[in-house]
Amino acid sequence: MNRRRNIWLSFIAAMLSAAIVYGLYQLQRQQIERQMTIEVVVPKRFISAGEHIKASDLALAGLPSNAVLPDMIRDAGEIIGKEAAMPMGSGEPVLSWKFNEYGLQPSALQSTFQIPKDYIRSISNGIRAGDRIRVYISSESGSSGRLFQESVVVASVKSSGNLEIDNMEQSHLMSLAEGNKEEMYASRRDANGNIEYINLNLTEEQWLQIDSLCKGGEAKLVIAYSPESFSIIGEEDQAGSDSGKEGGLN
Repeated sequence: MNRRRNIWLSFIAAMLSAAIVYGLYQLQRQQIERQMTIEVVVPKRFISAGEHIKASDLALAGLPSNAVLPDMIRDAGEIIGKEAAMPMGSGEPVLSWKFNEYGLQPSALQSTFQIPKDYIRSISNGIRAGDRIRVYISSESGSSGRLFQESVVVASVKSSGNLEIDNMEQSHLMSLAEGNKEEMYASRRDANGNIEYINLNLTEEQWLQIDSLCKGGEAKLVIAYSPESFSIIGEEDQAGSDSGKEGGLN
């Protein structure tokens, strides 16, 4: 009787030992997997080209360390407030080159329209691609005033030779990317060429309003440089950073 009981006790002890060893193995494996997994930023939903990225659009997902590429974003703060240059699928790792920081791409509700020369009365000479401008209507027979309350993004400004107007030695967009406002000023001052063609990112309603007012020739546009061009990116980045701090990612 005692021998049988001893056998059962030995068997139970062996099973408990095996369970403890297996449990320790699983804990160690999970710890190793966590150590080898790197979190990257992914969209929570499909994001269309031209959309501005908000903290609520993003989440973190773990990838094996050997699957993480150098251009995968790991800090959401790097892209909050930027503009998607191309569509991104839900759950796919976000890559750094899929963004346009300076708004040259039209948003999902916009298109890029070239404004006919005979629609324009004047254009500020300091305007460059990526700037925000204010659009006014100037009418010989009717009232004049600001056409849109919101500012409009300039997609490009071209000379008569179809060349982008900029300083060839140091473009203002490159200076903006480097955060060098002094060079931005110098680039505007030293750029050569008269603006012959201007392309604006407009909604369909905005373009139809311009076309309706100007096609008869009595009213023309006055396109003015907006000081928002210097401040808008810093404000968006700060807003995105604050949004990320408040909302967090999950």
